[in-house]
Amino acid sequence: MEAIITQMKGYFIMNLILVYLLTINLLTFFSFILDKKRSRKGQWRISEKQLLFLSLIGGSLGGFVAMVLARHKTKKLKFIVGVPLLLLVNIYVFYQVITRYIL
Repeated sequence: MEAIITQMKGYFIMNLILVYLLTINLLTFFSFILDKKRSRKGQWRISEKQLLFLSLIGGSLGGFVAMVLARHKTKKLKFIVGVPLLLLVNIYVFYQVITRYIL
């Protein structure tokens, strides 16, 4: 019985992590896209710090996909290097969390 409860807790935490990752990546993706649209129109923009922060806290995949699809921030070194590097860091961190605390 105790093993079943432990397994259920693991599934619950795993689902929370997946929901978080999906949410933060969608938010980051649409933030990059919105910033691209605003840059074309000369409107107020989302700061680079905010875009990088969203990538740092788990949204790097969404940021990377948006960079490639919208060709946004592809001339800025901190984005060309930073977002893929943050993606690797995010993968490592979430892998460590999953293997240590869930599996």
